Amino acid sequence: MERNEFLKLLGTAGLAVCAGCALESCSSSDPAPSGSTKPPTGVDFTLDLSSPSNAALLTDGGFVYSNGIIIVCLNSVTSTYTAVSQACTHQGNTIAYQAAQSKFVCPAHGSQFSPAGVVLQGPATTSLKAYNTSLTGTMLRVFS
Repeated sequence: MERNEFLKLLGTAGLAVCAGCALESCSSSDPAPSGSTKPPTGVDFTLDLSSPSNAALLTDGGFVYSNGIIIVCLNSVTSTYTAVSQACTHQGNTIAYQAAQSKFVCPAHGSQFSPAGVVLQGPATTSLKAYNTSLTGTMLRVFS
């Protein structure tokens, strides 16, 4: 193989790699990875708020992840909780709760959701699946 042929081949391979990278970039029209954003179904579990692993749920803005769901204490005085699917509906990344702004945020691409899971800012276009919560004593039930 001559030098010119080698350089042409190398340039073509490099272009193919770069084109592949561009195709993998994030955009609001990108399909979500298969199965990664499907919210849990048939949900019915209980968290014991007296357990150290759930202590974050005793303070406003505290949250825990359980069974593919993020559970947040919105108001500890009124015992108000919210629970939504923890996977961002854009590409399935795990969301977090920002108490100071009272919203869920996807750290990967910046999607934002209300405490009820409604899209506030994209690239996500679909709301998070919301679940019911019920507190009895120190037992917080999360269910569909």
